[in-house]
Amino acid sequence: MSGIVLFAALGLLLLVGMPIAMSLGMSSLFVMTFVDGTPPISLMARSIVTGADSFPLIAVPLFILAGDLMQVGGLSKRIIAFASSLVGHIRASLCYVNVIASMFFAAISGSAPATVAAIGSNIIPAMNKQGYKDDFSSALTASAGMIGVMIPPSIPFIIYGVSAEVSIGKLFLAGIIPGLLFGLAFMVMSRFVVRHHPVMNLELTPFSWSNVAKEFRSSIWALIVPGIILGGIYGGVFTPTEAGAVAVVYAILCGLFIYKEISLKDLPKVFARSTLTSATILVLVVFAAAFGRLVTFEQIPGAVANALISLSDNPIVILLLINLLLLFIGMFMETISAIIILTPILLPVIIKIGVDPIVFGVILTVNLAIGFCTPPLGVNIFVASQVSNISIEKISKALVPFLAIMLVLLMAVTFIPSISLALTDLVG
Repeated sequence: MSGIVLFAALGLLLLVGMPIAMSLGMSSLFVMTFVDGTPPISLMARSIVTGADSFPLIAVPLFILAGDLMQVGGLSKRIIAFASSLVGHIRASLCYVNVIASMFFAAISGSAPATVAAIGSNIIPAMNKQGYKDDFSSALTASAGMIGVMIPPSIPFIIYGVSAEVSIGKLFLAGIIPGLLFGLAFMVMSRFVVRHHPVMNLELTPFSWSNVAKEFRSSIWALIVPGIILGGIYGGVFTPTEAGAVAVVYAILCGLFIYKEISLKDLPKVFARSTLTSATILVLVVFAAAFGRLVTFEQIPGAVANALISLSDNPIVILLLINLLLLFIGMFMETISAIIILTPILLPVIIKIGVDPIVFGVILTVNLAIGFCTPPLGVNIFVASQVSNISIEKISKALVPFLAIMLVLLMAVTFIPSISLALTDLVG
């Protein structure tokens, strides 16, 4: 009974427009106060303190700050220039530049909206100037941006790792191959979409090794960031959390002394913006810890697991149902919130049907990443719309072929676990 009251209160608070973090906290407080047989309010206080007292969680504000610093410091536009020097001689080259640059920036920021904002502000005007349809260039950028939560470092992977108590390092490794597959698929799909467009007949930029070398030298400080972060983590030099601190220091040094595109007086504005984003996420995490503790106390995860398994004993059917649920939730709920709420509920189901929790972390993240590109929430669509001044409706229509390929790859990631586990098994 208390479980029904808990979720009813949560749903009602969300419907009246209360922020998700406050909704989680208020619904938990309401049930603990007015429903008999529930834990005392002191459990909520302990859960909030425990939820905040997490060393891996410190990585979230650090990577958010690093991404903001690198965007303002000029690293994103140099990544685009280097990618253009490599594939500018190929037909539909700016499509490939868009995706490749997004993948590089994903390995720096760990955030999908940040990737869309950083890459889109440079590449969308360039694509439109060359003759690509504005809705197509915006849709491609929004799609490529979702790779930002798959290629490490990934903020959703960090949140899932903390919630599920699994290795964040293994999750980072598990996301690399799916992220690369999504990037390749977007390049192929974009080439297919524009195959009959006049832009295909435009004069191409001649390939030149000297130009590649020039752009490489200019962008080298941006390109080695993923190597520093991942090499340090898997080389045992520092933890994922410490990697975030290294990325912040590196971004400040690059912006101030190498590219010289930010000054000391710019730093407070960047810090303030990152602090606001981080605070929003971390407040959500601590209130969700109390909510999750209450959900576990009421044995709701076990009940959901038994209900799903009662529908079918076939793991394929159960995984399909979970995917449908996650795709639906991703359309309406912010990714971090969904991970925090759903992980303790769905993880027992996954374990019962024999799915590796690392693989489920990838499945969960991919499902919710698709939500970045689906209305009504569709954060990537909103960011791309702001950058390009194109309506959300036009971008959403142009997204259809990319959404189709996302769903195909989602099925591949779900039912071919080796895609996610190949690198984790190799590294051991």
